[in-house]
Amino acid sequence: MKKHIYIYSPSGAVRDKKAFRKGLERLKELGHDVEVDEAALSSQQRFAGADDIRLAAIHRAASSGADVALISRGGYGLTRLLAGIQYKRLSQAIERGTQFVGLSDFTALQLALLAKTGAITWAGPNLCEGFGSADGVDDIMQACFDDLLLEQGEGTGWRQHKESAAALSLAPAFHQKRMGDAADFRVRDGLLWGGNLAVLCSLMGTPYLPKIEKGILFLEDVGEHPYRIERMLTQLLHSGVLAKQKAIVLGQFTDYKLSPHDKGYNFNAVVAWLRTQVKTPVVTNLAFGHVQTKVMLPVGAKADLLVQGRDALLLWGHL
Repeated sequence: MKKHIYIYSPSGAVRDKKAFRKGLERLKELGHDVEVDEAALSSQQRFAGADDIRLAAIHRAASSGADVALISRGGYGLTRLLAGIQYKRLSQAIERGTQFVGLSDFTALQLALLAKTGAITWAGPNLCEGFGSADGVDDIMQACFDDLLLEQGEGTGWRQHKESAAALSLAPAFHQKRMGDAADFRVRDGLLWGGNLAVLCSLMGTPYLPKIEKGILFLEDVGEHPYRIERMLTQLLHSGVLAKQKAIVLGQFTDYKLSPHDKGYNFNAVVAWLRTQVKTPVVTNLAFGHVQTKVMLPVGAKADLLVQGRDALLLWGHL
């Protein structure tokens, strides 16, 4: 299963060189031909090089002929580049078989490319935090990445938080069928899209946010207090984005700190509030985000979402 994997840095500078080297070693140990972009370890301020250097790296990734173009890390920087990216060039690379993979700040490029060309990319690991982790490579993440390389991934399943399943079972708006104490519903042919919540919201009002109706919107974030998460969800609510979706799927929201001032206000409270504001079903606990155990998701592909009780399933391989 030897594949050509191209590593490049379109966002933040690589500070953890040990994780970078470890990620390369692990990919090579798996038998892959790993090519590192000439500017992958460049640094200017907080960025992996000046804007023109990072733009050139993106376009070299598109011209590499690699099976996978994998970003080294996220951070911040891609929104500065969106006006200069040659989207047709990336789309043509995808048509030739290069799969672009990443998460976090990479959401900006994924959604812009989807808006401009309709091309499908993959929300998945970065090199450093995915393959370079000191804790080793997560088995589920590795299996999902291997499925991509083998072109055999068809979907992913997970268990919702208990409170979320109970709330869904009481909701009236999902064309659901009662099965004992569980709600059973299916969303058909929704366009799967989304990614990092903060990055997505930063694209509001720009030509780089795709106008998706009847989609399945998945979201994650890191280091954002629940009130900030709610504020961003409110922006999507008031703009009409949420009402146009067939389903909202919440992944992992991690690494924030509550305070005594919150007095019980937490992420679960945000989810409960969101459900009072939308008729769209809200599903929780997708294994995706800034966590080691993460699945891979085809951004821009048609998918089905099936939910029965706490069990949720996203399917795209059959479509």
